Amino acid sequence: MIDETELARLRAKYGEAAGGAIHDPEFQKVARAFIDENGTRAAPFIGFPTFLDAPVHPLVPGKPDFGDLQVALYGVPMDLGVTNRPGSRFGPRAVRTIERIGPYEHVLKCMPTRDLRVADVGDIVFRSRYSLEMCHQDIEAYVAAMVKAGVVPLGIGGDHSISLPILKALGKDRPLALIHLDAHCDTAGIFDYSKFHHGGPFREAVLEGAIDPTKTIQIGIRGASEYVWEFSYDSGMTVIHAEDMPRLGIPAIIEKARAVVGDAPVYVSFDVDCLDPAYAPGTGTPEAGGPSTREMMELLRGLAGLDVVGGDVVEVAPQYDANTTTAQAAAQVLFEILALMVFSPSVGGRKA
Repeated sequence: MIDETELARLRAKYGEAAGGAIHDPEFQKVARAFIDENGTRAAPFIGFPTFLDAPVHPLVPGKPDFGDLQVALYGVPMDLGVTNRPGSRFGPRAVRTIERIGPYEHVLKCMPTRDLRVADVGDIVFRSRYSLEMCHQDIEAYVAAMVKAGVVPLGIGGDHSISLPILKALGKDRPLALIHLDAHCDTAGIFDYSKFHHGGPFREAVLEGAIDPTKTIQIGIRGASEYVWEFSYDSGMTVIHAEDMPRLGIPAIIEKARAVVGDAPVYVSFDVDCLDPAYAPGTGTPEAGGPSTREMMELLRGLAGLDVVGGDVVEVAPQYDANTTTAQAAAQVLFEILALMVFSPSVGGRKA
């Protein structure tokens, strides 16, 4: 039997209330940011898309002015370093089209695009569409300009080779810690006469002095290429294979990652092929047996409070992503990494 008194209370409080009439203090803060007094939110699919619906902050090539931004979301539409299926040059465009990510991170209780001064600053403009080495030079110079301006870079690729020039710019003055989420270690050597492919950026980043291998953890590793990743073990990286993740459990993996990184400045690099192809088919090198999107979100949320100073989401290839599942997952991970920056001592500084 329904309690008539309680029903009367609920009718009085909510019966004719507009959508913006929120009573919980925490939820009120979110509602005030996105819902007007009539209960109306901005309509989807209007205007032109940006990463996470962030404001636009266009840059003049060669003379970038980042204003007072804390975090810059930027696209890196380049896939000259792929070894299998191409197409991740269209990844930034695909991720921008995803609607309804955020604005509220309900587990961490933050609004990243409002709690931080963040904007979509556009895509890197490359001098050459053919030279991988020149593209890497352009990426390094672009990120170096952010570093000089005191802006934290959060990039969307593109293939995973883009992480090398980004890390060279960010780790120029001191090596960074690294949390690397991927199906592959990406510490292979020269491949078809080049060391700048997407299978080797983290070997080169160590050799360049940009990352500290003893403060590097690689999570979700699997597949048939284990034999080319001995550098990860020899250099002191911590490797957690996908087949061990169910046994260990996400909380233990979070604890391990936090122990490996410590209080060092850390870069978070997410290759969408870390996820099982059931959750992310639209990528160049899919590997069966990976974690789910839910597990990845739990893992990332558990990193709140680490000193995250940069990150990337890479390898979205939309032509293999018929129902946008992969782009959706990538956009969600992008949102979670941005949320981590709210709690990063070097960025947002909020207590986790």
